[in-house]
Amino acid sequence: MIHRQKKLLAALACAAIGSVQAQTAASAPRPAEPPKPFTFFVTSEGTGKGADLGGLAGADAHCKKLASAVGNGAKTWRAYLSTQEANGQPAVNARDRIGAGPWTNARGAVVARDLAHLHGDTLELARLGSNLTRNTVFTERNEPIKGSGDRPNQHDILTGSLPDGTAFADGADHTCRNYGSSAPDGSAQVGHFDRTGGGNSSWNSAHASRGCGQENLVSTGGAGLFYFFAID
Repeated sequence: MIHRQKKLLAALACAAIGSVQAQTAASAPRPAEPPKPFTFFVTSEGTGKGADLGGLAGADAHCKKLASAVGNGAKTWRAYLSTQEANGQPAVNARDRIGAGPWTNARGAVVARDLAHLHGDTLELARLGSNLTRNTVFTERNEPIKGSGDRPNQHDILTGSLPDGTAFADGADHTCRNYGSSAPDGSAQVGHFDRTGGGNSSWNSAHASRGCGQENLVSTGGAGLFYFFAID
């Protein structure tokens, strides 16, 4: 009898220990998931100086800093920005800076398979359209961006580019002096990440800004944000 009671007590003690262990495991915080690898994003913040990004080098460095902050800085990142011929330097096409694709956002969705898909280089691809929309464009922090209908509207994304991803060659300033000016005059071409407004709903070439300063960009529905693509 005594032997059976001892066995029962031992079994109850084991069950109690197991219950405590299970409760402890259930209440313990789960480790944070590592950030998913991604190769495309819109900056969560601009440089704060309007369209003065410090040129292409400054824009790329800004991207590297943001990507590194979320554990994705090992890739080679390039800003989707075109520059115009100036001071003896040739023009640079945004599409020539960003690699060959495919590119995925912070949630793992493919926004474009390759350059042709991204820009709609053929009639068929133009009709298909890239997968770059309000539902797929996120920051490096995997956060949505305020678009048309939000307050404030920040859907203007600096590109300085024509719809095919190439630089302007008409002699007018479309890049705020190749991203070196924050003056109230001048202009930079912007796209709409949400594909809304601007007459042609283009993600990379919707309209020109009304000046190059931060306040100028804000007044037309922007915040000095720009696109980034990884080339590797």
